[in-house]
Amino acid sequence: MKRILLAAALLFTFILPNAAFAGPEGVYHVEGTNPGNKGSYSGTVAVERNGDTYTVAWDIGGTEYIGTGLGAANVKGTFTMGPANDDDIALAVSYISGESFGQTFYIKQEDGSWKGIWAYGGAKTIGSETWTPQ
Repeated sequence: MKRILLAAALLFTFILPNAAFAGPEGVYHVEGTNPGNKGSYSGTVAVERNGDTYTVAWDIGGTEYIGTGLGAANVKGTFTMGPANDDDIALAVSYISGESFGQTFYIKQEDGSWKGIWAYGGAKTIGSETWTPQ
């Protein structure tokens, strides 16, 4: 009986709260390349639902980037954009840090990671980024 209660407690404590959000919410390890293949970087990113949008906060080498994300879900084979929801599998984010700003776009992968591309405002080349759940 104690084992059943322990299993139920673990289920309600760790699994069900996380199951409520299947979208991009969470904390990730980031690996990326700068636009024009000018070096690589790593850090963390946290994604939180904020009403109809997502708040995205990166920490890359001690520099913080803050963004607002819009999600899209695949509904019957068609991408559908709208308020943030549990079915979002694509995420577009505009971000700012100091005087730097830019745009990103990510797609959720089968392994739970998110792969994307990004560019600084006014750039002619793009970088890439992968988020791996922590």
